[in-house]
Amino acid sequence: MLTDYQKKAIEEIGSRAKLEPGNRVVLLGAAGTAKKEAAAALANGLGRDVYEVDLSLIVSEFIGETEKNLNRVFAGAKRRGSILLFDEADALFGKRTDVKDAHDRFANIEVNYLLKRIEEYEGIVILATNNPKKIAAAFQRRCHVI
Repeated sequence: MLTDYQKKAIEEIGSRAKLEPGNRVVLLGAAGTAKKEAAAALANGLGRDVYEVDLSLIVSEFIGETEKNLNRVFAGAKRRGSILLFDEADALFGKRTDVKDAHDRFANIEVNYLLKRIEEYEGIVILATNNPKKIAAAFQRRCHVI
């Protein structure tokens, strides 16, 4: 249940939406601060649909599969003109690690691929998180609004 304050803030966000294609946004807030609703308000203000990415269907233990799944997500969102919403974004947009074994190397390849796709995507991408310290600085630098 949203508080009156949250409802008013979300309406204001939607009415002031000035995002343009290619913009990337990070929505920060503790659990229960209506980040998804804020993303929906932004989309509504722009006359767009939101496509919430289900990370459980994207991330794969098999090498190269996560990238294939991400490619399908970005291609589908481009066709529909949707705003992409990555909720709990810190799980996917994490920091790269020092390479100690093959697993680290492939994890870093996934991050590099995602950085490239985020930069190339012509639509709007929203990353929602309650733990911004876990999102790689490389992603945060590419965001237009935090």
